[in-house]
Amino acid sequence: MSPVVASSAVPEAGTATIEPTADVHGAAWHRTLLVALAAYVLSRVCVAAGAAATVTAKAIDPLDPTKPRPETATKGVIDVLLSWDGQWYLRIVRMGYPRVIQPDVTFGVLDARAAFFPLYPLIARAADRVLPGGDVFASLFVNLVMGAAAVYVIGLLALRLFDLPTARAAMVLMAMFPGSFVLSFAYSEATMLLLAALCLLWLVEDRWLLAGIAAALTTASRPNGVAVIAACAVASYFAIRRRGDWRSLVAPLLAPIGWIAFQIFVGYQAGERLVWFRVQREAWDEGVSFGFTALERIWGALLHPASSPTNLLTLASVVAMLGLVYGSWKARLPAPLVAYTVAILALMLVPSTVTARPRFLYTAFPLFIGFAAWFPKDRWRDHWALLMAGCGAGLVALTAVYGAFGAIP
Repeated sequence: MSPVVASSAVPEAGTATIEPTADVHGAAWHRTLLVALAAYVLSRVCVAAGAAATVTAKAIDPLDPTKPRPETATKGVIDVLLSWDGQWYLRIVRMGYPRVIQPDVTFGVLDARAAFFPLYPLIARAADRVLPGGDVFASLFVNLVMGAAAVYVIGLLALRLFDLPTARAAMVLMAMFPGSFVLSFAYSEATMLLLAALCLLWLVEDRWLLAGIAAALTTASRPNGVAVIAACAVASYFAIRRRGDWRSLVAPLLAPIGWIAFQIFVGYQAGERLVWFRVQREAWDEGVSFGFTALERIWGALLHPASSPTNLLTLASVVAMLGLVYGSWKARLPAPLVAYTVAILALMLVPSTVTARPRFLYTAFPLFIGFAAWFPKDRWRDHWALLMAGCGAGLVALTAVYGAFGAIP
């Protein structure tokens, strides 16, 4: 990675102002990384505390004395970190993808694992072959490491676009935001974040082949990873329009390969074309509502705040989204980052089943860079600590509510 962070590669109109900033080999950058590392460790402690609260709540539940109790506190915490989607990814690690998917597949049958993208379980399976401790340890360890790497690369991108204080704030915010619980769970967001951040970093540096490869891997990691296709297309458009750089087309051409390859593979494996769409429709009742599901849940949270933790999460996610969008708009992010973010937010709001959630908002990481760039520097000491305290409390609470009440975060 070049220590010089200024260049003319980023599109001009509607973008951040690019000026020379810190050397990535300098002492100031190293101190910034220590701050980010401390924030990351603290955030993982917050997740562990939230999971422990869930275990405690289940162990002393007076309303259901027959409910199974965890064998040990550690096992209980691990069970929380493996819950929901983590169970599906672990099944793919152990069993691979199904060769037959029954008609009218439901959420309760193993065939439904065909809905989950392959890159994270492939990495976890590979890690299991070289690490001691079994596939559970490998799955969680992979996410812990890739989450830290994602925070680091996002810091590099913020440094590349803005300055050292912005990079520090962006990394700390990425570590502490409540949606960062997914970096400790057996979920695929850490994989996607690392690859998408590398893609955007290489796009703004005109490293088209590397950006395209990272984009192709991103689209093999999660359904909303396709947002990098928009970023690659916009970056290539500006490169051709302003500099006649036709080499930039390699990025948008490579970007969808991961998504296409997975669709071909899972369809061939099951002997049914486009089977992924059928599983999504039948097992998860997934469709499109164009944001009406989010509005319905927000209205429900406003009318009956105590009736549904899921509705409250939707309301909190949308409020946080609006704040992040405002800060990013004021900071004027580069066009490829804006395209990626718009695509991520659209994919978050459009579905009819699971709508705005902290973990989906978390994948719109350019918003955190933009917010960190905009955050008023003259009020930093007065308000930043309060914001981080709120994020830490939210991280503990979200993990606990997720595990104890079954809310979908």
